[in-house]
Amino acid sequence: MTTASLHITLITETFPPEINGVANTLGRLCEGLRSRGHQVELVRPRQSADQSRPSDDELLLCRGWPLPGYPGLQWGQSSMRKLLRRWTRQRPDVLYIATEGPLGLSALRAARRLGISVVSGFHTNFQQYSKQYGLSLLSRVVTHYLRWFHNRSSLTLVPSASQRLELERRHFERLGMLSRGVDSQLFHPAKRNNALRDDWGLANDDIAVLHVGRLAQEKNLGLLKRCFEALQDTYPTRRMKLIIVGDGPQRSSLERDLPDAVFCGAQRGEELARHYASGDLFLFPSLTETFGNVVLEAMASGLGVVAYDQAAASQHLRHGYSGALAMPGDEDAFCDAAIWLLEERETLRRARLNARQHASRQGWPAIIEQFEQQLRGVCAQRYALSAQPYVP
Repeated sequence: MTTASLHITLITETFPPEINGVANTLGRLCEGLRSRGHQVELVRPRQSADQSRPSDDELLLCRGWPLPGYPGLQWGQSSMRKLLRRWTRQRPDVLYIATEGPLGLSALRAARRLGISVVSGFHTNFQQYSKQYGLSLLSRVVTHYLRWFHNRSSLTLVPSASQRLELERRHFERLGMLSRGVDSQLFHPAKRNNALRDDWGLANDDIAVLHVGRLAQEKNLGLLKRCFEALQDTYPTRRMKLIIVGDGPQRSSLERDLPDAVFCGAQRGEELARHYASGDLFLFPSLTETFGNVVLEAMASGLGVVAYDQAAASQHLRHGYSGALAMPGDEDAFCDAAIWLLEERETLRRARLNARQHASRQGWPAIIEQFEQQLRGVCAQRYALSAQPYVP
């Protein structure tokens, strides 16, 4: 049992080439498990690039519903009958359910009916999103549903210690930690590109203040304007520009509020790495992250990172050493942290160097190995229970 390969089914409503932290993480986990010799079956909604692509032993496609306000993202349609038929013929050893929408719920119900082990992942703070959109009552309903959903799996994996504490306080059970890694060869300071900085209107000694992420209300992006203006007021003789990489429903309003900022749209792969490395200071004002992959990507790219003291930043940044942290929700402290990083060139230089050194040790292989062991552990539990003699 400890050395045999596993038949693992991963259920998700988002997956590459979609651009978001969940899709990126799941792509890495799927690729990593296959490279370790496991059979990985992927169940996800059909994407535009699939066209008439048929399902096969490694891929089961279902219909998806567009997610309002998020072009390119969707919820998977409930597919319980299809899953029951497929898993009766070809039974997985364990499921990893990464999203809690209709597709994830149908997979959970099918697995419970067939007695298949289930590990779930808590990737997105949907209950906090509903608060951001002024729906506090809905937030309580969502929290109740998420707790009900995850407490029906054998193990729920969370990416950060702060997220685990938050869920424990809300009575989620059987929680485990699975952090995130970063490709420190892709995201590397050597990708810095002066031609790109020229396009931004910046010389070598100017400051590119960078933000990368989905442009949506729950990301607290109003703080970008306030913080950048504070930097300009504090250092009026230093030339700097706000560079925003990403897309989303709030882009048009941000373009109106920040007419002098450079909006680069969504980037991926080498182009994304080039944008990161060509920046200097990275602002990450979000308060709703379960992790925040962009923090590690920015650190690996050698940027001075300013973030709230939670999730990935709390786990990987040391205030005053490899970046600057602020207490969650304290906007004055966030702005002061950014101002401090730019106070002396040596302060920023050292923070960038230390950030790169730390991030270069946070590779994906160790994360994949840990994930494999967690899946094996749940399978072993199920095996042990099924081997127990019946006692009338």
